[in-house]
Amino acid sequence: MGAKGAVAGLGMTQMGKVYGRSAEDFADEAVTKACLDAGLRLSDVDGLLVNAGAMRGVNLRLSKRLGLGDLRLAADVQAFGSSAGVMVQTACLAIAAGAAETVACVFADNPLSEGVSTGAKYAGKADELTGLGDMPVAVGLRGALAGYAMAARRHMATYGTTSLDLAEVAVSARSWAELSPHAQMRKPMSVDDHQSSRMISDPFHLFDCCLVSNGAIAVIVTSVERARDLAQPLVTIEGMGQSHPDYPMDRRSRFGLTTGALESGRQAYQMAGVTPEDIDLAELYDCFTFTTLVSAEDYGFCEKGAGGDFFRSGATGPGGRLPINTGGGHLSGYYMWGMTPLSEAVMQVRGQAGDRQVERHDLALVSGNGGTFDDHSTLILGDAA
Repeated sequence: MGAKGAVAGLGMTQMGKVYGRSAEDFADEAVTKACLDAGLRLSDVDGLLVNAGAMRGVNLRLSKRLGLGDLRLAADVQAFGSSAGVMVQTACLAIAAGAAETVACVFADNPLSEGVSTGAKYAGKADELTGLGDMPVAVGLRGALAGYAMAARRHMATYGTTSLDLAEVAVSARSWAELSPHAQMRKPMSVDDHQSSRMISDPFHLFDCCLVSNGAIAVIVTSVERARDLAQPLVTIEGMGQSHPDYPMDRRSRFGLTTGALESGRQAYQMAGVTPEDIDLAELYDCFTFTTLVSAEDYGFCEKGAGGDFFRSGATGPGGRLPINTGGGHLSGYYMWGMTPLSEAVMQVRGQAGDRQVERHDLALVSGNGGTFDDHSTLILGDAA
């Protein structure tokens, strides 16, 4: 079908419990590193797309700090965890239209502070609700954790999914994190370790929940023709898709049963001219173990309701037929919203993933998920035009 663009540069800061730096500090470093990685100068960048995380500490003022003048494309992009895929798709469309040539896409956040609980920081950013909007909060349904737990419970009631199935997802992610120098959590984990971890929001144990990290990641998107002449192995963008279900809280809704992976995946497969069987590895957004499981089903990697058996089979871990979240994902690697799966996919497709490098890496699927299954993006990356 023909590639739609290329990821020519990748810039990553130190991530995790990194204190004393603003989100703009992190973003500056990530974009600068992404340009160096590509063999470009900052002055070569004519497009800037910025995704601020939960603390909303970075915006388009970043262009002034970077010294980027006369930009042809600039926007704050907020589709939550699906934003990385949305930014890359926007960059590709702009480049194809001749509206830009070299676009930097960056995510940065700093929710962690010494001596302050993460929960307290996130609570400080909660939206104010009034009238009937307060009703879910009044009965305890507050924030992403409770919403995803409710979604998981519906899937369990419908398909028989269990906590042991979710444990297999966590163990698979940790087995990859053990091989990654970027991962925050590298201690081996068993199903028993998962089951004995404290309950956070039924059915989620501690190890069903993602990490929280300070840091930033940026990518440089350009045309395939230009990327061929730059410093890094070619990483093409073969397929793209978005879906924004924004499920209503109604019993007729498919909330918890399907996700935006279903439609955005269909778009990306069609654009790339491939099927799920052609995918060599997948980097799936995993704010919770359930998100990974239900996304794998919706992308067609296994039958609906068979996610637990799929992960239990060993197919997704090191040496498996379909490696998933090869850097540990958000669960054990690092939490940079949609840039977590995108960055790992770029390293894998380039063949630069070190001890965790998979043998087959011609096609990598990357997912992003935002809100509580409200927004979804899909990218398919390749190693040849």
